[in-house]
Amino acid sequence: MKTLTNLALAAALALAPPIQAGEPATAWTSSWYASPHATWGADFPLPTAVPAMLQRQTVRETARISVGGRRVRVVLSNSYGERPMVIGEARIARAGDAAGAVRGPDHALTFGGKRAATIPAGAPLVSDPVDLPVGALEKLTVSVYLPQATPLKTFHWGAQQTGHIADGNVTTAATLKDAQALHGRALLSAILVDAPGGKGVVVALGDSITDGNGSTPDRDRRWPDYLAARLGADGVGVVNAGISGARLLGDRMGVNAAARFGRDVLGQAGVGTVVVLMGINDIGWPQSAFAPDEPPMRAERMIAVYRQLIAQARVRGVRIVGGTLLPFEGALNGTPFEGYYTPAKDAVRREVNQWIRESGEFDAVVDFDAVVRDPSRPARMLPRYDSGDHLHPGDAGYEAMAKVVEVGGLP
Repeated sequence: MKTLTNLALAAALALAPPIQAGEPATAWTSSWYASPHATWGADFPLPTAVPAMLQRQTVRETARISVGGRRVRVVLSNSYGERPMVIGEARIARAGDAAGAVRGPDHALTFGGKRAATIPAGAPLVSDPVDLPVGALEKLTVSVYLPQATPLKTFHWGAQQTGHIADGNVTTAATLKDAQALHGRALLSAILVDAPGGKGVVVALGDSITDGNGSTPDRDRRWPDYLAARLGADGVGVVNAGISGARLLGDRMGVNAAARFGRDVLGQAGVGTVVVLMGINDIGWPQSAFAPDEPPMRAERMIAVYRQLIAQARVRGVRIVGGTLLPFEGALNGTPFEGYYTPAKDAVRREVNQWIRESGEFDAVVDFDAVVRDPSRPARMLPRYDSGDHLHPGDAGYEAMAKVVEVGGLP
């Protein structure tokens, strides 16, 4: 195992994307991402918090990109839709200061030269390039009008960024009146930039800790956000492929890690490095309200999946970094999910962490556990880093995690 050097250098080794026929030489780079996953039914203990159906409505979503460029493309997702999704109109603009507002002129998105488009069931929709120079860490809004009844089967739960839904086609409106708040992602899944001279992309693959649960909403304070703030100006993209509730082995909140690795990691334009921080839900869910009938997790089952992720990365020449699992003593106590933590479950976490640190099978290791744990009580998070639920860090904890990734070497 090599000691973790600056991820900007690792990302610089990314393969350039292919040149499309009829296009000038480009350097399309993934600058922002939200992993699409399927909605779930009322039998699951968490609500989706998004509408079941959209019709004759505009959805406006805001995203802070990581690396800048001279042109942009937008990707919309119908990955888990059961029927085609009709897009009446879509536009992109720079985000304004007020919630859901835009500033300056907006730009029509086209798809094969046309403003309207249909996304087949199970597919993404990639826009044509838009001449919109953008800077690192700039906030953009994407507004999409859905003219027909559209069941929302694909979404991203817990976005930590408020979107808006308004009646009618108001894609060109500078502000949205009487809009409904959207606490998740409904359509937007990626923003790519044409960034000549870019140095590749770091993908953060994980669960709710990577997705930023416990951070301040609408302030871009997830750990990949802090990492992007450090690397974006240097031409390194950072994209967040976290899904709350994601597991190495389970499919309920997003498909299992090996199943989504191709799309969420290897499918990112310019990917050079992936940081994997996933597994705490595999340990915590069994015999809690999330998965009451599942048997306790064993470390060897998790290690087998890590090895598959490593194999997928190696085949494609992508550097893979293992992140140790955070301490979680007392996690979700006093909630309907009591039992998420037990001392026996923590023993599994420690066994997995020992393998991540000592096996030498990852290209490098980031010891997130060592960064956030309480030295006097290593099974729990330091109070100053704890969001309060003893599972997710708060803003300060996420910032500390990003710092150790950026500086490289192990603590």
